[in-house]
Amino acid sequence: MPRHPTKLKLTAAILTGALLTVGLAGCNRTQSTETLLAEASEYQQKGDIKAALIQLKNAVANSPEDGEARLALGSLQQSTGDNVSAEKELGRARSLGIADERVLPLLGRTLAQQGKFKEVLALITPEKAGKSAALLSLRGDALLGSGKPDEAKQAYEAALAANANSGDALMGLARLSAVRGERDAALLYVDQAVAKDPKNPEVFIMQGAMLRSMNKQDEALGAYDKALALKPDHRSAHIEKAYIEIARGKFDAAKKEVEAAEKNSPGSLLVVYTRALYEFSQGKHSAARDALAKVLKVAPDHYPSILLAGASELQLGGIQQAEQHLRKYLEANPNNVYARKLLAQAQLKNSQPADAAATLAPALKAAPQDAQLLALAGESYMQVRDFDKASDYLQQAATLAPQAAAVRTSLGLSRLAQGDQARALSDLEMAATLDPKSFQATMALVQTEMGMKRYDKALAAVNALEKQQPDSAQVQQLKGAVYMVQGKTAEARTAFEKALSLQPSFLPAVTNLARLDVQEKKPDAAKARFTAFLDKNKDSAEAMTALGELAMLQKNTAEATSWFEKASNANPNATAPALRLGAHYMATEQAPKALALARKLQTTHPTDAGVLELLGQSQAANKDLNGALDTYSKLVNVLPKAPGAQLRLAQVQLALKNESAAANHLKRAVDLQPDFVPARLMQVELAMRGQRPDEALAAARALQKAAPKAPVGHVIEGDVLMSQQKFAQAQQSYEKGLALASSSEIMTKVMQSLQAGGKDKEALARGQAWLATHPDDARVLLLVAGLDLAAKDYKAAIAHLERAQKHAPANPLVLNNLAWAYQQVKDPRALATAEQAYKLAGDSPGVMDTLGWVLVQQGDTARGLPLLQKASGQAPNSLEIRFHLAQALNKSGDKAGARRELDKLLASNAKFDQADEARALLKSL
Repeated sequence: MPRHPTKLKLTAAILTGALLTVGLAGCNRTQSTETLLAEASEYQQKGDIKAALIQLKNAVANSPEDGEARLALGSLQQSTGDNVSAEKELGRARSLGIADERVLPLLGRTLAQQGKFKEVLALITPEKAGKSAALLSLRGDALLGSGKPDEAKQAYEAALAANANSGDALMGLARLSAVRGERDAALLYVDQAVAKDPKNPEVFIMQGAMLRSMNKQDEALGAYDKALALKPDHRSAHIEKAYIEIARGKFDAAKKEVEAAEKNSPGSLLVVYTRALYEFSQGKHSAARDALAKVLKVAPDHYPSILLAGASELQLGGIQQAEQHLRKYLEANPNNVYARKLLAQAQLKNSQPADAAATLAPALKAAPQDAQLLALAGESYMQVRDFDKASDYLQQAATLAPQAAAVRTSLGLSRLAQGDQARALSDLEMAATLDPKSFQATMALVQTEMGMKRYDKALAAVNALEKQQPDSAQVQQLKGAVYMVQGKTAEARTAFEKALSLQPSFLPAVTNLARLDVQEKKPDAAKARFTAFLDKNKDSAEAMTALGELAMLQKNTAEATSWFEKASNANPNATAPALRLGAHYMATEQAPKALALARKLQTTHPTDAGVLELLGQSQAANKDLNGALDTYSKLVNVLPKAPGAQLRLAQVQLALKNESAAANHLKRAVDLQPDFVPARLMQVELAMRGQRPDEALAAARALQKAAPKAPVGHVIEGDVLMSQQKFAQAQQSYEKGLALASSSEIMTKVMQSLQAGGKDKEALARGQAWLATHPDDARVLLLVAGLDLAAKDYKAAIAHLERAQKHAPANPLVLNNLAWAYQQVKDPRALATAEQAYKLAGDSPGVMDTLGWVLVQQGDTARGLPLLQKASGQAPNSLEIRFHLAQALNKSGDKAGARRELDKLLASNAKFDQADEARALLKSL
């Protein structure tokens, strides 16, 4: 956890002073200044610092020109850590005639504690210091703080010459020794200070700091107690004791010290910082953040507060704010490993793994044995899919922390991604064994076992976790998930219902039960579940959103809109439901509503990436392309490392016909993420649009290099080559892609490239071989059936199309081709099948042609002819449709019309399968 500098290292512990603070003002003009000063002194002796401050401020208000009143107020403010106010009052006291020997020690210390060392040296010149040990020591402190150790030593030695028992001078020499790394000398000087100046509480504060740096916490507490015995309201003593107790986890003891410091120094920002640290250490991150905001408002460059603010925001999910704080801290403290680990965690949560790896690189050199650091590096490289590096770092972390289940879990997942299933499972099983109660470790193991279809072992792992956590709704949820994958819906339902009985507000269980209801075609039961959940959890945006999703499944857009709007209205400060509503508006062609919503959101969340994304999309949809351009530019500023933001800018620039600007943004996108497929695809599109196929091929090959194990680069290359009619080369590219991923889509491209190259038989053979191992692949079935039809093997085509129809019963292309095949073999099912295809895709010229031709062949020319006429009008270049139209015209008795159609058809000299039949028909007319 982050701490005050006194906890980080010896030098910082000795050099760091108090922070700026503010006090509370009061006013009472009915009492004399002398009375107010006397009462303030009494309050101070009783330990009521707040009341003393009020009376002193009243005294100053009564007599603004009273130097003694201002001196007393400034002195007390300095002791409470309110150095800004103290500097003002002490300076005024000096100008009102208070002697330098009384003011300068206080004013010099106030300036030094603010780090104003130049001002101290200008105020306390050698002449002013004279032979005053106190002033010479202050000059030494200022010289040391200014990076002048030799001159500082001379000042401290001069102070000792003036007063051999000066604790301030001996402490200064201790600090100097610490800066030079001379620990033994520093300890000796501190011991001398304690021996020679035992009534000075500061020597015991110094002694405590030294003891803490040596990890002698009990002895340090004793030193701080001695300081408090001399000065019961000593702020630093209470604060330092609080730090020790916080580190020990003794929060009750820490609380007493924090409260004592708050009582004695109510306006001290250092005390506020300590309160924040106390809250943070107990997991009260929101309270810590609020306290730190007070510190940073007054002292924006207080780096311990900046570090703790970053850690607090990270815990609270304020990832962007956490990044801002942590980056600022690291600019001033680049060698702080803890801060680097925090920033890397923020970057990982913000989907910036490459940045996280870069952040961790210097820390890995400085702390190569830090298991947590190595684990974070492993996680970073795993997310950028560099699994070799990831496994290496995670293995090192596991060696250093062999009992860390989380590290073993990550190592197992990394090895699984490398294809090393045996060692991956071993690591995941070890993680579950190391921490039998760890849900994350077991979940990773279960998901891996399910991925390998080893459901019994997955279930066994869940059962083992259930023994450790019998009352966990999450465990029952996981068990239900295993049963769902197995298709055991009854058992899954039982597990989800048990999860809900254990935790009635556990929405994931409700969601999965609703999912089972939908699978069983019981959408009303699913709806009832969410409605019942909402009755008990009235503001659940998640449940309202789920009802909206359910309504969309039932194609009830109005009801879905209502639920999404309710979810957003019930949680007006939450962006997630509002963004889901915006996405719904966009998906349902309600772009004006999406734009209004996005503009409203932007007023309260001006830098939220999701809000900017929605605003840009809705502006583009409403034809405000310049507005979208401005919005996406802001998005790039918010997410400078996000390739998607650059892609959005490229899309808008392209819509504005600024192709060169679009190309620049695409280049930035792929520079940020070389394997970013959407940007590579758009680069190819731009190149092909500009008739630059070589550039398109270069983009495809760059993607191959960036993602050598992904097929997409080879597929894009094949598509470009197909457009160039380089069918053999295209086939080779597709084959490379197919070797990387056994994909139906790529297989069809292989077949299409063969077919385009005139290798129908080879294409058919490849398709049949594929179907031998993938018998239910509707895509390949359809393509093989097309080859069957081309070869006039109608029985084979029917067999393949009927198999495809089982998997895609509402696919108009399957139905259309099946109707055609049926008609060729005089199967009476032809008409009904063609009618079904027409209902699904009545605007398709091919579908109209099939139905029209079936009708004509079955004698219903009156109905078939208009369909063929419409199909021909929509697809005038289809010679086959025009031949069918000529035949229909002939059958209807319109021989002149048939002759005109045939003349046009044959005049083009185009080749088509029925050309000889067309000539024969024309001759007969």
